Order: sequence, then structure tokens, then C-alpha cells
Amino acid sequence: MGFVSENVAATPALEWLTMPDLVEALDEPLGKVRRLIDEHYLVGSRRTGVFAVPAMFIVDGSPLSSLRGTIIVLQDAGFSDDEVIDWLLAEEESMGRSPIAALLAGHKGEVRRIARTLA
Repeated sequence: MGFVSENVAATPALEWLTMPDLVEALDEPLGKVRRLIDEHYLVGSRRTGVFAVPAMFIVDGSPLSSLRGTIIVLQDAGFSDDEVIDWLLAEEESMGRSPIAALLAGHKGEVRRIARTLA
């Protein structure tokens, strides 16, 4: 698959949260943060050397509620964690915006419909 890893990682506006940042942003102990990642409420990457999650995946101190199902659909389609992140953050031509922007706007059905076609 290999979407746009280099471009996404180099996006200056994209803020990444490391594990200590996530503990603070979510106001949860490290074990709970790890469970949120293990249970696909969040997805992260080590592409910059240290495991980190895009900050826009956190809304009002919690993982974006529509993110988990979308992550699972993409992983079921064979996407790696890096590919999931890349797809969520890259402009999706059929939507005219990035899937994460659509999720943040409450359009999870549209995002998942497109994600299911990627299998």
C-alpha cells in the first residue's frame, strides 16, 4: 500500500504526542494509554524513532470516538499502523478532504464506506 509516509511525517502542522504526552493529554495512567492503543482506540507510529500518535486523534481529552471503528476497518483491509495513519491524514480525493477531517466533522459513515472499498 505505502501511501504518503514521508509527506505525512514531514508535515510541519502535524503535532505528534509521545507516550508521556498522551498520559498528560488523556489524563490517564500509562497502562490505560497502552490499552487504548492495544484496543485500537488510538494508532501510532515509530517513523520518527519514538512511538507517537497524531495529536488530532485526541479530542477534548479523549480519543476521537469514531476513530476506533475506522482503524479496525483499515487494519482488516491489511493496512499497517503507518498506512492507517497516512490514509487518515492524507487528502482523500473522493471526499475533498482528509478522512480525519471528515471524522472530526462527524462523517464517520462516509469515511468507513470509502475505507471498506480499500480491502
